[in-house]
Amino acid sequence: MSQDSTERTSKQLLHFVFGGELKSLSGIEFNDITKLDMVGIFPNYAEAHKAWKAAAQRTVDNAHMRYFIVHMHRLLDPTSIP
Repeated sequence: MSQDSTERTSKQLLHFVFGGELKSLSGIEFNDITKLDMVGIFPNYAEAHKAWKAAAQRTVDNAHMRYFIVHMHRLLDPTSIP
């Protein structure tokens, strides 16, 4: 299958993975936003989830570290929410 036909059959759904140390376990406010770990942007949820899981496992000893997946495709085109 050519790259053109692959691009036409699978829609690119960008996801952004990032994390950081939280001020409290009961909230989502970060201690220092200058120290956020920007893991990356991924072409689909499956790839983003793998990156999220790897980052979370690297920091498992710090209970205040949290990683998140942002569905960028929903921000770019809010009418296309599945």
